[in-house]
Amino acid sequence: MSWLMIKPELKRLNLKNPRHLLAVGFGAGLSPRAPGTMGTLVAIPLYLLVSGLPTPWFIALLVLGFLVGIWLCQGATDAIGMPDHGAIVWDEVIGFGVTMIAAPAGWIWVLAGFVLFRFFDVLKPWPISWFDRRIHGGFGIMLDDLIAGLFSLLGMQLLAHWLA
Repeated sequence: MSWLMIKPELKRLNLKNPRHLLAVGFGAGLSPRAPGTMGTLVAIPLYLLVSGLPTPWFIALLVLGFLVGIWLCQGATDAIGMPDHGAIVWDEVIGFGVTMIAAPAGWIWVLAGFVLFRFFDVLKPWPISWFDRRIHGGFGIMLDDLIAGLFSLLGMQLLAHWLA
């Protein structure tokens, strides 16, 4: 377990606490390299588990995940003692889920959603960057990835329309 304690501030997390464990994407966010990408990779099997739900139920699950995510991310932020630490990746899980709303079935679409979401999450074009700089805490952590997910959702739907 010592490999998990790469950064000193992460020693304040208690991975036996479900709130912390979920906030760091079951440990994916503790990766020393590209924790956001690792968190998005964790989102893929979670998406596949619920992708067969009717769209309204899928969206309801995302809304619940967003609301719970505010609490999860705030708890991890409080424990770490730093705002929006890279190890907190529950926001990537929900952002990727938003990207995949009504996505066509198939691995190519999962890959397209992954690439689009990572693009918008990493580059944070306006207005994502505006919200990222101004809204803080658990809500702010969740909000910029929600918006990145909405941009990615639009991209996915345009791709599906053009390629169908």
